[in-house]
Amino acid sequence: MELPLGEGTVEFDLPDCDVTLADPPGGETVDPRSAAEAAVADPHGPALDDVADATDSVAIVVTDVTRATPDDVLVDVLLDHLPVAREQVTVVVGLGLHRPMTDAELRDGLGEHADLAVNHDPEETVEVGAVDGCPVDIHRTVADADLVLSTGMVEPHQYAGFSGGAKTVVVGAGGESLIRYTHGPEMLSRDGVRLGRIEENPFRETLDRAGDLAGPDFCLNVTKGVAGFLGASAGTPRAVVADLAETAKAALSVPVEAEYDAVVAGVGAPKDANLYQTTRGATYVLLGDRNPLRTGGRVVVPAELAEGAGQGTGEQRFYDRLSGATSAESLYEELREGYEPGAQRAFVVARALREHDVYVTNSRCPELVEECLMHASESVEDAVEPGSDVLVVRDALNTLLTR
Repeated sequence: MELPLGEGTVEFDLPDCDVTLADPPGGETVDPRSAAEAAVADPHGPALDDVADATDSVAIVVTDVTRATPDDVLVDVLLDHLPVAREQVTVVVGLGLHRPMTDAELRDGLGEHADLAVNHDPEETVEVGAVDGCPVDIHRTVADADLVLSTGMVEPHQYAGFSGGAKTVVVGAGGESLIRYTHGPEMLSRDGVRLGRIEENPFRETLDRAGDLAGPDFCLNVTKGVAGFLGASAGTPRAVVADLAETAKAALSVPVEAEYDAVVAGVGAPKDANLYQTTRGATYVLLGDRNPLRTGGRVVVPAELAEGAGQGTGEQRFYDRLSGATSAESLYEELREGYEPGAQRAFVVARALREHDVYVTNSRCPELVEECLMHASESVEDAVEPGSDVLVVRDALNTLLTR
């Protein structure tokens, strides 16, 4: 059997195990450019021509290297429909608390539009309002723009249900205050804050309300499955996310009835570049609608970890918390009292590790994995006990395990 590993794949064989494959239906794939063109031509809400003026300064907030969004295509389509000169446009890379993208990554991600790009810096923000008493701080270029646009990937998200929409702007180009509020233990413990759910989800609702203050005024998002892109949608953020979330749910949901000793979860590039992102493979399996593991079961995730724990502020806070802990239980209790933005991933990982072990295989830095309360193995075969009932989820970040 094959799973993604970095930009390639890794093969493994479990002849002594009873193996079940959890493959979502997938849906029909589309060409992202054609789908984006059609979406902009028939948006939710006002057309782009109606919200833009020839004199506008424009900020387009795009996703960073941790998302597989075809930003070069989406920015190209937006520029084709904007009645403004190119020099009036700035592309802001929505990093949140991730590391800045390199010049090479900007060229790969934005193509001919890389020269318009600036990396977001959470220290260069201005307040544009407040939600629930929490300041909404936004990158100065975005706050000063007459028109704010965004790209995005509507994919399963541990807290927001699905990513995309206003999230690209208010988190990607936002300051620490909103990230601290939305990613804190009080918010993440609320009912409705769950993978795959946008209705009555307080996390998603907070992002949308912040988006009413900061933008985007118009967004162009896509969604994807295992085989490729499944659709595009444009216009008002809430409607775009709702539209593409329905497409994604239909394509990505897999009912699970049995319980298993182990789940082997594929992640692959770009998420398996660091441990911060890789752990999504485990938490998406364990903390979604349906945990498929028996008591004492484990999740096994092949990952390259070319960047170690991760190089951004958030990733380093995640690493510091996990590597400094003596147990998942003690770390979970400690983090329930609060933490800095970025450490929320340590909180969620600790929550998962209280019940189940996580094994990371095939990585370049097994010592790092062991430091962070998880187990490192050379191969998937080494991490799965003989005779186990095993569920294989080839694309864990694009599969919704349901009841």
